[in-house]
Amino acid sequence: MNPTMVLRGPGHVFALAWDVIKLTFTSRFQFREFVEQAWFVASVTMMPTILVSIPFGAVIALQVGNLTGQLGAESFAGATAVLATVREAAPIAAALIIAGAAGSAICADMGARKMREEIDAMETLGIDPVHRLVVPRAAATLVVSVLMIAIVITAGIAGGYFFTVIVQGGSAGAFLASFTSLATLTDIWVAMIKAAIFGFMAAIVGAYKGLNAGGGPAGVGRAVNESVILSFMLLFLINSIITALYFQFVPQAGL
Repeated sequence: MNPTMVLRGPGHVFALAWDVIKLTFTSRFQFREFVEQAWFVASVTMMPTILVSIPFGAVIALQVGNLTGQLGAESFAGATAVLATVREAAPIAAALIIAGAAGSAICADMGARKMREEIDAMETLGIDPVHRLVVPRAAATLVVSVLMIAIVITAGIAGGYFFTVIVQGGSAGAFLASFTSLATLTDIWVAMIKAAIFGFMAAIVGAYKGLNAGGGPAGVGRAVNESVILSFMLLFLINSIITALYFQFVPQAGL
């Protein structure tokens, strides 16, 4: 065990990410494959994302409602719930579903192609598997992740509204009127940037583990498990870095 071995895996992942970015803008884009993969990713992630985002919004609303009630600031319950949903809950919920469903599916697909020696056959024919297979999947996952943010935010706010207004007896007018008191348009842009990075990296990790799978079907299964775990770890690390940079350099509303 040495520093070279520790850095080799992350280095290969980021090298693959750079190759995908470069090939996206320097080679012919596989639009048909992109559309097919975008539809597949959306179909397997939309309903789970909605079902996950509603409890996210409900838990945030209950916690925030209890805290603002103790502080005597019930009028800000809606603003804080929306702020937490837009900044953190929506990107994280979308990222977890994308990494768990889409990332694992990409890894399994790449691993199965590797086991059937399709990747080797493509390379023998002079076809770059990264350009042909990875680029459209990474682009599709990125786009769907960004589009999924709107669904997650809507479902999260709806869950927060239900538990704040209906369950806890809060004011509907105050909940809706306080949306813009803390949250700003910059928060939406940051959430979209987070979702794009999360979706892209989940696809890259899944593709990398699948292309390097070995040992038959059992090896593909291990690669899928490893891709999900590594994606989660990487996504939380990236989220921490982006959040820290955001609070460091972006002025906060109401402060």
